[in-house]
Order: sequence, then structure tokens, then C-alpha cells
Amino acid sequence: MLQTFTHYFLHFIAVGLIAYLFDRKNWKKYWLLLIATMLVDADHLLAKPIFEPNRCSINFHPLHSYIAIGFYVLGAIFIQHKIIKIICIGLCFHMFTDAIDCIWNNFS
Repeated sequence: MLQTFTHYFLHFIAVGLIAYLFDRKNWKKYWLLLIATMLVDADHLLAKPIFEPNRCSINFHPLHSYIAIGFYVLGAIFIQHKIIKIICIGLCFHMFTDAIDCIWNNFS
């Protein structure tokens, strides 16, 4: 239960803090964009079974692959356009959150 709470807290609430630190004036707009980065989980629909509670998403699903993560990191660092940059930051944080689940699953 703590793992589930932590996972969804990071996906929905912690990104609000990231949005606020990114742009205090427009944090709500950026928070919504960060929430929208969860659409990256659409690649879970390609897996069989679609949902496997103990499966590690990192490097299993195409948009969670190491190559994709590399592009997200490069975008977060080098892209100057604010909207694209916050999307890349959101994707990086999403992968971080999923990686925490992977670690959690390996130790439980």
C-alpha cells in the first residue's frame, strides 16, 4: 500500500512542486503538462498481459526504454523551448518514479 501511495504521490502531487519551481507564475499550466506526460504509459497497451503488477516498466515498454530515456534526458538538458523542456522533465521524472517501483519490487 505504501508503494502504491508513493507511486501515485510522485506521479500527481510531486510534479506540482516541480511545476512550481519551474515557473511560479504559470505553475498550474506546467503541472497539467507534467500530468499529461503520463500518456507515455500508453505503451503499456502493447504488452501481454497489459498489466502485470510486479513487472518493471523500465526497458520493457518502448517509451520506457533506455534509448527513449536518453532522449528525455537530453531534451530536459538542452532544449530551450519551455513547453518541450517541461515535457522532457516530466518524462524523466516519470521514468524516475517507475524506476523506484522497479527497485521496490526487487526488494519485496
